[in-house]
Amino acid sequence: MKKSQVSTGVLMFVIIALLTTSVDIRAQEEEKSSPFSVGGDLVSSYLWRGTKFGTGPAIQPYLELALGNFTIGGWGSYCFTTDEAAEADLYLSYGFDFGLSIGLTDYYFPGTEYFDVSEATGAHAFEVNLGYEIGGFSVAGNYMLNEAGGAGTAGGDLYFELGWAFEHFGLFAGAGDGWHSTDGSFALVNIGVSAEKEIALSESFSLPVSGALIWNPDREEFHVVVGISF
Repeated sequence: MKKSQVSTGVLMFVIIALLTTSVDIRAQEEEKSSPFSVGGDLVSSYLWRGTKFGTGPAIQPYLELALGNFTIGGWGSYCFTTDEAAEADLYLSYGFDFGLSIGLTDYYFPGTEYFDVSEATGAHAFEVNLGYEIGGFSVAGNYMLNEAGGAGTAGGDLYFELGWAFEHFGLFAGAGDGWHSTDGSFALVNIGVSAEKEIALSESFSLPVSGALIWNPDREEFHVVVGISF
C-alpha cells in the first residue's frame, strides 16, 4: 500500500513538472489558428454524474475538431491504478447560435472487443445528448439508445442536469434512472458546487485549475475532486 502511494505521488510530480516546463511552447502553438484542439485534464479521481469510476487519480485526454457549428472528437479517461476503469469515447454535436446543442456520444470501455456491437455483450453504448444554455443557466437531457453489455447499461436510461454559473462558482444538480441509480429507478444522483481559477506560470500562460464538491443522495456518497487542465 505504501509503495503504491509513493509511486502515484512521484508520477503526479513528474506530470506536473512536465506541464510547467512546456506551457510556454503550447501557448505559442495555440496562437496559430487551427480547427483542431488537443489537451486533457489531470484529476484526483474520475467522477461522472455523481458516480466514481476506478481508483486513484486519472489522466483524461481529448482531441477535437470544430467545423463551423459542428464538433467531433474523442475523449478518454485512464487511472494510474490497476482498477483504472478505462474509457475511450467518441462524440459529435451541433450547436445552434441561440444556445441549443444536439449530439451523439459513443461510450466504449477498453477491455471489451471494439467491433462487438451485439446487444448482449456489445462494447458500445450510444447516447443522444441535448443541451441549452442562456446566460448562466444550462439544462441538459441524455437518453441511452441501446443495451450494451460491455458498457454496463440496459438501454433507455435517462439523465437530466441543471446548472447555474455565477461569477466565481457554479451549482449543478442531476437526476437519472437505469445504471445512474442503485435500484434503477429515477433518483437524484448528482448535486454539487464547482469553481475554477487560473494559476499564472508566466506572463503569457496560466494553468486552469478546477475543483468540485459532489454529493450523491441516492448512494449517500460525498466526493471532493480537483483537476488541472492542459
